[in-house]
Amino acid sequence: MTLLWSISATAQTKVDPKRKQAIDSLALEKVRDLSKYISIIGDKETQFSEAQRVMDRAEELFATDSEMGVSSLSKEEVTYYKVREYFERLMALNYDKVKIEWYDIHYVSDLEQQPDGTFVGVITIYQRFEGSSNDGSLNYKDTTKKDITIYVKKKETQIAGRIIEFWDVMLGDIRVTETSS
Repeated sequence: MTLLWSISATAQTKVDPKRKQAIDSLALEKVRDLSKYISIIGDKETQFSEAQRVMDRAEELFATDSEMGVSSLSKEEVTYYKVREYFERLMALNYDKVKIEWYDIHYVSDLEQQPDGTFVGVITIYQRFEGSSNDGSLNYKDTTKKDITIYVKKKETQIAGRIIEFWDVMLGDIRVTETSS
């Protein structure tokens, strides 16, 4: 009986190759959405109420207690903030103009199954940050390589009385791996 249970539990948690392509696509879509949200939040022309709404949407992409790393060319250590605090700090940056662009977004690891059935992977992105003041007194640029942990979990929902299973992707910690000018 135990052998039968473990085989069926394993079969239920494997990601079939067709599904994996859909999961990869969803994960990359969520990362691109986050990129757009960060650009909107960091843009000094975004109205406060709109930035708050976008922060709420962006937070929904993340697993509970996720953190985002912040680095600078002027100091070696990376500081990590809870997601909401990161967004609030981004919105409050002391520049008149902020431009944030993510590029070269790609998977660096395959999904690995954890004991609880969740699959974990990493997506790497490069972020170009530019901040400047209108009078020219503040001018900063850097490029940061970041690794985004992703969590893939099978979930259930009920539609018209039927239980439907689906795979969901949540973003996790965003770790800074390299900062350059």
